[in-house]
Amino acid sequence: MTISQANIAALVRSALEEDIGSGDITAALIAADSQVQAKIIAREPGTLCGQPWVDEVFRQVDDSVQLQWQLKDGARFQPGEVLLLISGNARSIMTAERSALNFLQTLSATATRTAELLALVKHTDVKLLDTRKTLPGLRQAQKYAVRIAGGQNHRMGLYDAFLIKENHIAACGGIRAAVERARQQAPELPVEVEVQTLDQLREALAINSDIIMLDNFDLEQLREAVAINAGRSKLEASGGVDADSLVKIAETGVDYISIGALTKHCRAVDLSLLLDQPA
Repeated sequence: MTISQANIAALVRSALEEDIGSGDITAALIAADSQVQAKIIAREPGTLCGQPWVDEVFRQVDDSVQLQWQLKDGARFQPGEVLLLISGNARSIMTAERSALNFLQTLSATATRTAELLALVKHTDVKLLDTRKTLPGLRQAQKYAVRIAGGQNHRMGLYDAFLIKENHIAACGGIRAAVERARQQAPELPVEVEVQTLDQLREALAINSDIIMLDNFDLEQLREAVAINAGRSKLEASGGVDADSLVKIAETGVDYISIGALTKHCRAVDLSLLLDQPA
């Protein structure tokens, strides 16, 4: 999955419109020709993410402002480390500050959490997946943050892969009927089936499901599911995964673990923009 520049531009435009409104009346207190240097620094450790959105914020506010990134997206940083050097019109920098920081803090939060959890399971072959439980409007951005940190993306939305869940199965009349219809409708797309029992797992395997989501299986059930599967389909563990349970789940031998908390429970990383001296 690639990030869309059109999506970035539209998202930034919306953020600036809600923040600036009819004009930044506080920035207008500064002399119109005032030139300054500024920097964004870290107040706590984390994983950097959000450069394309920050770049676009400053481009839309004032494309004469100069940005010098000191780290690349995906890099780890420590408290006190300078992430970005900024130089240009003081009014423009002050107007862009909050929107730029909002994107950088939020996306760095997703990347930081992803990197932290990946570090816990690096001794296994499991891959961590995000979900569709993203902040409204930030779907592409947060999934980019997961990738930057080393995680992998589940489907982007309801249009690019089948995920046949409990209610779909009930409405279609069973797993077989749902999977057969999916393959008829869009044979080029992957088909994933959510199961709640080992019997359902066997049924999903019998019709060669590409991926099988093991929903809220306990550790014993996960280990048995891996044995039953014997490498035929990819297995994804899902439901209630947190830092305490992650390692034990990974060690059962499942291929994927999906974690909604990567994108929906993130806490903004503490970053600050500070002015230096006149340029």
